[in-house]
Amino acid sequence: MEPLVKHEGKVVCMNRVNVDTDQIIPKQFLKRIERDGFGEFLFYDWRYEPNGNPRPSFELNTERAQGASILLADANFGCGSSREHAVWALQDYGFRVVIAPSIADIFFNNCFKNGVLPIVIDQQVRNELAQSHERGEWERMTVNLADQVLETDHGQRIAFDVDSHKKYMLMNGLDDIGLTLQYQAEIEAYEAKRKAYQFVY
Repeated sequence: MEPLVKHEGKVVCMNRVNVDTDQIIPKQFLKRIERDGFGEFLFYDWRYEPNGNPRPSFELNTERAQGASILLADANFGCGSSREHAVWALQDYGFRVVIAPSIADIFFNNCFKNGVLPIVIDQQVRNELAQSHERGEWERMTVNLADQVLETDHGQRIAFDVDSHKKYMLMNGLDDIGLTLQYQAEIEAYEAKRKAYQFVY
């Protein structure tokens, strides 16, 4: 998993509350077990017309949003079913950071397990950021996980909280398996010692 210590990127705003995982990645695209290849189906029902043409008005289809890697979402983002594919789709599309005033618990934890940083900020602060972004006052943001600070390219700085264990894992590019493998030498030593006490019946 790619570590995330400090990320600078273009921001796209999504002014929709209660965005659920079925909208993030609709159920008909959950037929594969690989983690890649889901980005083209991200927000599929909102991004595309029934004939497959992109909807020009959808947030991700605007010219300004192209290349965005930071999603400024709204309240209760990632609610609904627990599908991990929702995070896979966001990551495969290119998002490394999701910022919202509230984020559904399972989706929130799935983000950390897949190298995406979810950040919860105050609703009013989020709204002010979205409004100033829509006015064209800023385009990009630097997310400093080490210092736990967001900074827009017009100088606004916002501190955020993050669990210390999750922060460690993300900064070191570790998922649960990677965390366990840090103790591989100890595990192998234990298994070797354990074999000496095993009996064959």
